[in-house]
Amino acid sequence: MTRKTLNIAIAAALFGSLALVGCKKKQDDAAMAPPATTEPAPAPTTPEPAPAPAAAASVTAVDLGNAIGADMKVAAPSTTFAPKDTIYASVATSTSDATASIPSRLTAKWSFEDGQVVNEESRDVSLSGAGNTEFHINKPDGFPAGKYKVEISLDGNVVQSKDFEVK
Repeated sequence: MTRKTLNIAIAAALFGSLALVGCKKKQDDAAMAPPATTEPAPAPTTPEPAPAPAAAASVTAVDLGNAIGADMKVAAPSTTFAPKDTIYASVATSTSDATASIPSRLTAKWSFEDGQVVNEESRDVSLSGAGNTEFHINKPDGFPAGKYKVEISLDGNVVQSKDFEVK
């Protein structure tokens, strides 16, 4: 054989060996890799029901009058009073869940036309369903004539107000 033929034969053998080693390496890597696992898709779950909204209380009405019944409602609603009248505010409340007992704070703030506070009173109450709470003011020597206002707050927020007059 000629030297040229020998070099070609050696080169061919060398390339063939490299090709086999290269292929073998890829097979070994594939053999060493962990087999691909296919996990089943998680079963669809039904969403948990949303929690029921917390029961809420609200002031539904405020009536003023100079007499009140055992049910804490004013006998005859009015917005005009005599100076020596006892002035009642009947605060009607309601809860979104009639069976829930909701601790709350009701406040009545009575003020004269110039903004001067005549009286302010708060009551801690447990509200359940529909009900009434009574507030009142009186002055034995009589209120000065003029315009007044009562503001009713529920848990610190003014929710209703009523204007009235003493003549």
